[in-house]
Amino acid sequence: MTGEPVKKIVIVGGGSAGWMTAAALANALQGSCEITLIESEEIGTVGVGEATIPPVRQFNARLGIDEPTFLKETGGTFKLGIEFVDWYEIGKSYFHPFGQYGAEFDTVPFYQYWMREYLAGEPTPLDDYSMAWAMARAGRFEHPARDKRLIQSTFDYAYHFDATHYARFLRGYSEARGVQRVEGRVGDVSRDGESGFITSVSLEDGRRFEGELFIDCTGFFGLLIEQTLKTGYEDWSHWLPCDRAVAMPCEASEPPAPYTRSIARRAGWQWRIPLQHRVGNGHVYASAYMEPGEAESELVASLEGTAKGEPRHLRFTTGRRRKFWNGNCVAIGLSAGFMEPLESTSLHLIQYGILRLLALFPDRAMSPLLAEEYNALTSAEYERIRDFLILHYKATARRDSPFWEYVADMQVPDRLAYKMAHFRAHGMIVSDERELFTNPSWIAVYTGQGVLPERAPALSSYRAQVPVAERMKQVRTAMAEAVAAMPAHADFLARYCSSERQ
Repeated sequence: MTGEPVKKIVIVGGGSAGWMTAAALANALQGSCEITLIESEEIGTVGVGEATIPPVRQFNARLGIDEPTFLKETGGTFKLGIEFVDWYEIGKSYFHPFGQYGAEFDTVPFYQYWMREYLAGEPTPLDDYSMAWAMARAGRFEHPARDKRLIQSTFDYAYHFDATHYARFLRGYSEARGVQRVEGRVGDVSRDGESGFITSVSLEDGRRFEGELFIDCTGFFGLLIEQTLKTGYEDWSHWLPCDRAVAMPCEASEPPAPYTRSIARRAGWQWRIPLQHRVGNGHVYASAYMEPGEAESELVASLEGTAKGEPRHLRFTTGRRRKFWNGNCVAIGLSAGFMEPLESTSLHLIQYGILRLLALFPDRAMSPLLAEEYNALTSAEYERIRDFLILHYKATARRDSPFWEYVADMQVPDRLAYKMAHFRAHGMIVSDERELFTNPSWIAVYTGQGVLPERAPALSSYRAQVPVAERMKQVRTAMAEAVAAMPAHADFLARYCSSERQ
């Protein structure tokens, strides 16, 4: 026996979170439910989520959005990973690639053989076995090969794109599928006196919109989930102390690189994201160690092209809501929580918040069991991502400023400490189920930031008959030949998805 289905959904807030939610619900519900999105042009959006990770491709594919059209509409470029500069020590960098390291040639994982050879004195860094980095360093791109026997199949990719244009593109997609957009500011929220459920929102001009399911996409303010429902917030700033950012785009001075750069600074870090029509720049910093004016000056001084627009300052507290689904309200995006964009997870958390809602979609009874499962799964995902971000700060040899001294010496969550202990002892990666960042990601940060094991995993020492050195040389040769045959990233974009966005 089924309950009465939800017939009215109200999404409060636009931007990437609101319009991704609207598009996904419209696509899934196929016109059987009235979907209203309320947003105000006066309020605006954060709009700096311009770098992504590979799962975003699945989101677009689920909506039936073809890749060239999406990239043209958003001024997008391809992303093979992230280069981290000065995170371990000033003057040293490493690459976090999308995809695997090397190519498997034995039952022992490739990275374990590399570790054995490296600890024995072989100087070739792990980066040199990443197909994604070989392409990124050369400024080249093509899609991965489908034939798993080819070295060109060992990398993955995501995108850089203009988040504002993406929201606009998804608005068109959503409205074409029946979503009603309403311009205005919410002035009042009504609740049922018995259940506590939200029953309607009223705009400042008096218009009232009723619903059975409400989605809060109002950003940091959390109009429904926090201001109305008083859900509570779990603050993680003692582990991730950066709480401010200043963003400023600039003109491109060179062809767009197919990767993001994260450059560690005195009290935080700076992002550099190349789009077709501009470069996105931002400085994430801890206000306890740096004033806003200093952060802005450092950012402006580092721009590689003429600034396009004035700097925008943002405030945030890293953490999450104590509940993401409370009553008949689900928080998506920044209203659910905030993770600094160090590993480009902002849009991913929106995406999986939406997909999880669809997987647990309620009827009008709003079973608390569904909410409980949603909250448990989402909490675990936020915590896994949190720990991966903390690793970047904890694993550093820098002591050149009070900020870096603090993060290097801080106590970390028990689960992260346990993972780090395993890797230091014998090179083993301890993973949780449903881990977003899989073994290659952890290996990249561990080795790139000086966390090396005392010994290689034991199994790698038993396979004496395997010609490891020869096989590893063959991998490097195959990578070099494959990259040499690929087009330049800029040429690929011009042929495949050239954009006229400004």
